[in-house]
Amino acid sequence: MGTSLAFVAALLLSGCQGQLSDGFLIKGVTEESKTITTLWIWAWIALFGVGILVWGLIFWCMWRYKAKPGDDSLPPQLRYNVPIEVLYTIVPIFMIVTFFYFTAKTESEVMGTGKKADLKVNVYGKQWSWDFNYLNADVHEVGTQAVMTGKEGVEETLPTLYLPVGKRVEFILTSRDVVHSFWVPAFLEKLDMIPGRVNRFQVTPSEIGQFSGKCAELCGAYHSRMLFNVKVVSQEDFDKHMADLRALGQTGMLGDEFSREKLMEDQDLLTSGGME
Repeated sequence: MGTSLAFVAALLLSGCQGQLSDGFLIKGVTEESKTITTLWIWAWIALFGVGILVWGLIFWCMWRYKAKPGDDSLPPQLRYNVPIEVLYTIVPIFMIVTFFYFTAKTESEVMGTGKKADLKVNVYGKQWSWDFNYLNADVHEVGTQAVMTGKEGVEETLPTLYLPVGKRVEFILTSRDVVHSFWVPAFLEKLDMIPGRVNRFQVTPSEIGQFSGKCAELCGAYHSRMLFNVKVVSQEDFDKHMADLRALGQTGMLGDEFSREKLMEDQDLLTSGGME
């Protein structure tokens, strides 16, 4: 029963956006998402196998040992059954170890940054928007907080991250103030952005299109408005966007000088200097 309820809950929470062949998981649009989807599907197969076995044993016991008409005697009362108890101990341990092994293996494959990246993007999270540094092209974009008007066209005003299709991208994640989390649901991955710490992960977008991104860590009053777009485009369109940013004068990197801690230090220096 617990397994079935968990499955129904997962379907409801996911909005049933996926297909049966993907285990009703959101369709991934990166090479790495295939590995995640495979783990997800096999996990459900294993859980359904356990659920069917348990349900089968429950209904078999109900049928096999139900009271017969006119038979008021109690069935044999057994205090111990060592083989069954050993089985109930070993099988769950084996299942946990197996799940842990495949989860750790998948996490190592997906979150590894040992491969050479074709493109590096430094993403700064800030209350409540995003800054993007395209390190290879030496250009940047500054994001502003989304204004939720309830009308069409809001998506076009959001900060937009451009990525070339088929190229391995390494995200270098940092925060300007509090803990944020960089999440693109269609990537099937997310990673926290922690002040004073640099986190990294890599993806290879495999499908051209526009996808939604958001902060997945409660970060303050306007957390729900910390949104952005991801546009996966051809290499030609990506190069054109980099050229457009360069033409707008958005060259160089946005650094820690715009982070809250640094700004507060500068303010303290100005204040103390003024008092002297």
